[in-house]
Amino acid sequence: MSRLPRSFFARPVLDVAADLLGRHVEHAGVTVRLSETEAYAGGVDPASRVLSRPTGHNAPVFGPAGHAFVYFTYGHHWMLCVVTGEEDVPEVVLLRAGEVVGGHELADARRPGVRERDWCRGPGRLTQALDVTGALSGLDLCAPASPLVLGAGEAVQTADVRTGARVGVSGPGGDGSAYPWRFWVDGDPTVSAFRAGVRRGR
Repeated sequence: MSRLPRSFFARPVLDVAADLLGRHVEHAGVTVRLSETEAYAGGVDPASRVLSRPTGHNAPVFGPAGHAFVYFTYGHHWMLCVVTGEEDVPEVVLLRAGEVVGGHELADARRPGVRERDWCRGPGRLTQALDVTGALSGLDLCAPASPLVLGAGEAVQTADVRTGARVGVSGPGGDGSAYPWRFWVDGDPTVSAFRAGVRRGR
């Protein structure tokens, strides 16, 4: 599978998030066609506090575009992001969901007892099916030898792309009118269910 070039990722995060729909991500024998993404921009995005300043954990986010950023959340899920834009500007696209189009037996083994539509229906499920862990954080997706590939696939027509509030985001960053930064393929059954963010009390 041909890799997307660095110039694809070195663009504004919203453009990359929309254009990743329909593209293929491949790792450890499984290939997924992306059906849902979310954009996060640390400098201007109230939902991206974790990206507001560099740390040892999020260092890839402040590096060149086209690198992976993988982090652990909710105590048991790996989340796979792609770094976009300019160096030192913390912008990433979260890969939220997709359809398995290659390596079905492996995906089934990694997601036992789950119907095929739900193998990658959500970011934690996506990384489980692809066998992605934090060991891949910082990986250069554009390097020829990289085991994690984001390939050309077939871009989704603009008319079939929908936008709205990001899943599980509370506060100002969860306002879908101000931040319609979730992108998905209209009518695709692998798109994850929307869940509004819940503001937790002190």
